[in-house]
Amino acid sequence: MTTALLSADKGYRFEPIKIGPSWRTDESGRWVLPELTLGWHALAWTRLYLQHSAGKPWRYTNEQARLTLWWYAVDANGEWLFDQGVLQRLKGWGKDPVLATWSAVEFVGPSRPTGELARAGNLLGIPEGQPLGAPHPDAWIQVAAVSQQQTKNTMRLFPGLFTKRAKEEFQLDIGKEVVYAHKGAQLIEAVTSSPATLEGARATFVVKNETHHWTASNSGHDMADVIERNAAKSADGSARYLSITNAYEDGQDSVAERERTAYELVESGRSLASRILYDSLEAPPEAPLSAEAAPAVVDAIRGDSVWLNKSRIVRSILDPKNPPGRSRRYWYNQINAAEDAWLAPHLWDACGDFDRVLLDGDEIVMFFDGSKSDDATGLVAARVADGYVGTLGVWQRPPGLDPKAVWNVPRDEVNAVVDDVFERYKVLAFFADPGSGEDDQGERYWDRYIDAWAERYGAKLMLHAVKVGPGRHAVMWDMRSPARQEQFTTACERTASDVLERQLAHDGHKVLRQHVVNARRRVNRWGVSIGKEHRESKRKIDLAVCTVGARMMRRMLLNSHEWQKRSRSSGKGRVIVLR
Repeated sequence: MTTALLSADKGYRFEPIKIGPSWRTDESGRWVLPELTLGWHALAWTRLYLQHSAGKPWRYTNEQARLTLWWYAVDANGEWLFDQGVLQRLKGWGKDPVLATWSAVEFVGPSRPTGELARAGNLLGIPEGQPLGAPHPDAWIQVAAVSQQQTKNTMRLFPGLFTKRAKEEFQLDIGKEVVYAHKGAQLIEAVTSSPATLEGARATFVVKNETHHWTASNSGHDMADVIERNAAKSADGSARYLSITNAYEDGQDSVAERERTAYELVESGRSLASRILYDSLEAPPEAPLSAEAAPAVVDAIRGDSVWLNKSRIVRSILDPKNPPGRSRRYWYNQINAAEDAWLAPHLWDACGDFDRVLLDGDEIVMFFDGSKSDDATGLVAARVADGYVGTLGVWQRPPGLDPKAVWNVPRDEVNAVVDDVFERYKVLAFFADPGSGEDDQGERYWDRYIDAWAERYGAKLMLHAVKVGPGRHAVMWDMRSPARQEQFTTACERTASDVLERQLAHDGHKVLRQHVVNARRRVNRWGVSIGKEHRESKRKIDLAVCTVGARMMRRMLLNSHEWQKRSRSSGKGRVIVLR
């Protein structure tokens, strides 16, 4: 959780959200660098063969140099640590120039490890023991975009990027859309939205430019799929691709959005594809779009790109013609929520509290949302004392499983977690929505387990799911009932209000965050509830449902006759009724 602090000069200081290995530091505050990387040789090579527009030898900023070292990091066998990457920065940071230099390295520079290591005192200044590289003999670099104009952002840099020495030594022939070396043995080319012509290309490195604009309508997803397939089947397995993007607009289903989702799945342990380098510097959730705060926000997230004119950016932010969402994406590098999103990611993130945790013996209420196979099954608690939300368990189809393989939520494993929760905490209420899946006997998948939980623990619960009537049950809370839907809708509205007013704290669980961000506003006859973006969507929301349910249960408990009676008998004074 980040905080804005008032500084001595009556301005602001902001701690940015840092994503990626280039921002890691050790206990003494020094930058953590990869143990082995071809990046040292790449840095030395760019000093010799590349130049700035003024003709001065190329020099990376410290931030750009760290990125270079991490992108070219290798393991002890000389294989890349990262097969793919995403560089997300605010507008004007300099993504195109950096990727142009990496394209040059991939084109005629030391882009592939040779197996040799640098010796002490070498003329290039490469640290001793670091791997050395050699050019790829058949280098084929593609600068890909969904429009010709977007490819020009990178391609127009090459004529002035290579030094006279490089042009002569590598026999460069530099055109507007193609650059050749050694009489066509290696090339850099601009490619646009034609997936069919890209299929089978043996590109050794691909730059995917402005992927926040790559969508289904312009064949962006088809292009991304072809690029991934081509890289996966490269002869030596060393072909890679990297996207450069501004913050995307959530809900547009752009390639940038899918790549962020893939990265977050890796981070949350829901995907086995772990070799993704994602590097981003983003404004904290509470950063305001104001003339007073904006200069400090830009300072925090521009990194080493000191050439950005803060005054000009502030004028753009304050221009009434520019929507706030666009300013947050372009200048704060913040991902905006979809128009029908239940909660914006930055609002949910602002409520994360990592200093608080659920402690053994805490009084809690917990909500269970069950499924058989398609949706996730989740278990979330709310602490009675302060409403703090903690994730107790989530079960989803395992990553990497054959799509044709049958997988069902392991009920015995879930049952063991429920028993453990009752051992560790004082559970005062437990509601469970069974879902609609059926088992092999034609019974609802969770009914037998929910009945067993009620039998084992019902007598210990202060609040029962259904108190009276023919459906009386200590735990079963079937959301198909109109009465339950009305209750849940009201709870959705109250939970959203609590987040907006920073009256909800949560554990920052990554899958929970993903489900909250996936949730969409759904209007019904009682108000605004939540649902998936569409019925067949793979984006799960079940932990969001559990969170709403747990917060609802806490409110019901604190307003219950049983709780008020206990409070009075304990001498704690007047009971506050929550509306």
